[in-house]
Amino acid sequence: MSGFQSIIGHEEVIEHLQNAIKTGKVSHSYIFTGEAGAGKKLLATTFAMTLQCEKKGIEPCMECDSCKKAVGKNHPDIIVLTHENQSSISIEEIREKVVGDISIKPYCSPYKIYIIPDAEKMTPQAQNALLKTIEEPPAYAVIILLTSNINELLPTIQSRCVKLNLKIIDNSLVKNYLMDKLHVPDYQAEVDASLAQGSIGRAQEAAESEDFARITENALKILKYAGKLGAFELAEALKNMVSDKQSIDDYLEIFQFWFRDVLMFKATQEIDNLVFKQEINYIKEQASEKSYETIEKILEALEKTKVRLHANVNLELALELLFLTIREK
Repeated sequence: MSGFQSIIGHEEVIEHLQNAIKTGKVSHSYIFTGEAGAGKKLLATTFAMTLQCEKKGIEPCMECDSCKKAVGKNHPDIIVLTHENQSSISIEEIREKVVGDISIKPYCSPYKIYIIPDAEKMTPQAQNALLKTIEEPPAYAVIILLTSNINELLPTIQSRCVKLNLKIIDNSLVKNYLMDKLHVPDYQAEVDASLAQGSIGRAQEAAESEDFARITENALKILKYAGKLGAFELAEALKNMVSDKQSIDDYLEIFQFWFRDVLMFKATQEIDNLVFKQEINYIKEQASEKSYETIEKILEALEKTKVRLHANVNLELALELLFLTIREK
């Protein structure tokens, strides 16, 4: 973990936070809202680390005792709530970990900072218990709520916090980040960034997962030769996908990007905006073989398959129907 300058995108939010530090107008309560993987936790922990830094700048120095503790995730005055129950955060937890703890002064820092991930999971009772603290916090307290669904937070909580909205990051920024920082090859970075849809967290996960590279390879094998595969090979490909149940959503996403590429190339004859540009020969071939109507039909079938799978329909049957559509000329 390093400072604000290493965070991709979110310039306005970073500027707001650094201004607050510079002018000494740090709020007692914040809501960071944005999709899963948008970087809420990274921003919150960087903000916390900067507030506690002994150099008192608008970037953490990374060298003082406080920064080292924050990087090691063992800073006594930066408390990140973990919750036992995955589906909800109870009033007991909020009372024990925040309300009951906040009156104890910071151990070694100017602030005592509480970061609550998945804040939308707090029960209404837990939110009401927290509300009293947000209304009358000690001078040294900063509470940061992270949420991907702000509507689940009570209006009374929302009205008393500074709301910062983390927007989706542009694909090209995500792709460059994967190539520069994680040394992911150009083509894989393109696929990872497209699938992550602006979420740096998700892109990083895909880039660091050997599984994902294997899934991409399998999916492309199916896509490139779908029209030419014999019944036996097709059954084999299906079997592989069915046995990889956990990754079905990834397969379907890759299929969708592929057929969007086919459609895009058919319409524009341009390569620049394609996700799978290195497979242009196969894309060109399928674009000339398939009518607009057929490609649209395939994209619709992919959407239907996603819905079917989430409704727990027989996986093999759903995929067989999809493959029949994909193989249509």
